[in-house]
Amino acid sequence: MTALLRYQAALLLRSQRWLPPVILYAAVLGIGVQTGQPVLDSLGYAAAAVLPVAAWLVRICATNEPPAARSCVGAAAGPARAHLACLLVAFGAAALLGVVATVVVSVVSDPASTDHRTPVPVVPAGGAGLLAALVCALLGTAVGALTTRPLLRSTGRAVPAMLLAAVLALVVTGSPARVAVTELVTGSQAGVVPAPVLPLFVAGAMAAGAVAVACALTTRRG
Repeated sequence: MTALLRYQAALLLRSQRWLPPVILYAAVLGIGVQTGQPVLDSLGYAAAAVLPVAAWLVRICATNEPPAARSCVGAAAGPARAHLACLLVAFGAAALLGVVATVVVSVVSDPASTDHRTPVPVVPAGGAGLLAALVCALLGTAVGALTTRPLLRSTGRAVPAMLLAAVLALVVTGSPARVAVTELVTGSQAGVVPAPVLPLFVAGAMAAGAVAVACALTTRRG
């Protein structure tokens, strides 16, 4: 599995297809996060933006290989393992992006509540923001896994489905991503650092289920 992960990571880096989602994410942060804003509010914004980027990265990793190369890798390692490596690399890239963004946002933001009256400790706030970013990365991975091959092969169907699912994952009541981001915003208003651990477990379970379905269908459909 280690060799598959290295192979998929090398494909992602060399393809340079990761540049558009990363640049877009940086642009979104540059527009929405300003120096001196409340730290928890900014961390919630940065975490929410990870979700569509994670879904996009999944699509990139799942479609990076030419069909012939994908068939060779599937024959050598098994199609399910090969597809799992794609999804894990995409999640790892999204999680790394979330970690970097969390650190930067924690440094440039004001360690205070929304009204700038109550101090908010930076390190615990950064930890809460990191958990929220991981929740969104996991849910974005689930969205990407269910809206690309082998479930949806047509680009005309897969891309709109991915965008719609990413938006719904952020706004639907009960979504782990919405819960985690809302906890950060609510915590900022009260000057209290939340701990979105439950959303993390739920998002992890959802991502594991989506990945299992995608890998199982890869074995059947190729």
